Amino acid sequence: MTTNKFYDSILASLALAGIGDALGAPTELWGIDEIFARYGGLADRFEEPTPDTFAGANNGKRGEVTDDASQMYYLARALIRAGGQLDQAGWVACLLDWAETSPKAGFMGPTTAAIVAALRAGESLDHVGVVGTSQRKLPTMGNTNGAAMRVAPVGLVHPGNVVAACQQALVTCLPSHDTDVAIASACAIAAGTATALVERDIGAVVRACWEGSAIGARLAAGHARVPPGPRFSTRLDMALEIAARAADDRQFLYDLDATIGASMLACESVPAAIAVFAYAKGDPLRTVALAASVGNDTDTVATMAGAMAGAMTGTAKLPQTLYREFIAVNDAEYHLQKLAAGLADIALENDSHGR
Repeated sequence: MTTNKFYDSILASLALAGIGDALGAPTELWGIDEIFARYGGLADRFEEPTPDTFAGANNGKRGEVTDDASQMYYLARALIRAGGQLDQAGWVACLLDWAETSPKAGFMGPTTAAIVAALRAGESLDHVGVVGTSQRKLPTMGNTNGAAMRVAPVGLVHPGNVVAACQQALVTCLPSHDTDVAIASACAIAAGTATALVERDIGAVVRACWEGSAIGARLAAGHARVPPGPRFSTRLDMALEIAARAADDRQFLYDLDATIGASMLACESVPAAIAVFAYAKGDPLRTVALAASVGNDTDTVATMAGAMAGAMTGTAKLPQTLYREFIAVNDAEYHLQKLAAGLADIALENDSHGR
């Protein structure tokens, strides 16, 4: 056991993100009404993923994480090995290690899959996803939520420092998620998680998400494409307006789904995750249960929202039955206490240098 002041919050963040992933695995691509009918309400308990879901098709078991939290835990390991200063080569090595060794790499998002295939083949990344002889890319290339779903450990090693969190988040976006939308969304989650470690105020964490998205958009200017389509900041504002006026869980989810969406596109699922966190007021179980019930890319939404809620509340406020089952199913593979201790050491060192 460590006396590091950040350890418990970091452990809770890693755990609740994974719990959310495991809750959302059986409901991925379902609709809200299907989920409510199956669970008799919110998806607040672990279920075995069926073969017609991504998790079930990838041999996922009850309470087990998917590629979402799995990539997050691999990133945490890489950050620890790098002393919190992960460079581009280190990140690419981490991504390829995950693709080669993780049992959850059987299914990966379209952006990550295309980049991993090119890296494995030693091919140039310049033409991955390009349409014809243009510089335009397919809508799913670089616009998806893969960078945001795994980025929480970057925030966890920079307590309260949204600028540093965003600068490190940028490294983990490239080369795969090379759009302003993907980078802004990843920076929003990194900044929110970093702030949740040191603030117990929902408003402060949400403001940090917005600030992180703005920093990410600026960082993207020199590194990324600006594809046509919705802008992240606009969708985030809309999602937070829905959360602010909502008074009923099911209607909140209907409104969020109808107006924002919760697909694998970063401009949908990441604002949805932040809105769920805000609406649930960071309550750990409500946050991940609502996220796992929003429909579509439920496991990813719940991973991102859970990372922030866990960082803000600590392990004592996690849903203990789910927490125990989650650890029993996943800890032999990921060793969350060891990951949390390593990240906490880096966080303490960064905190001692001032935010």
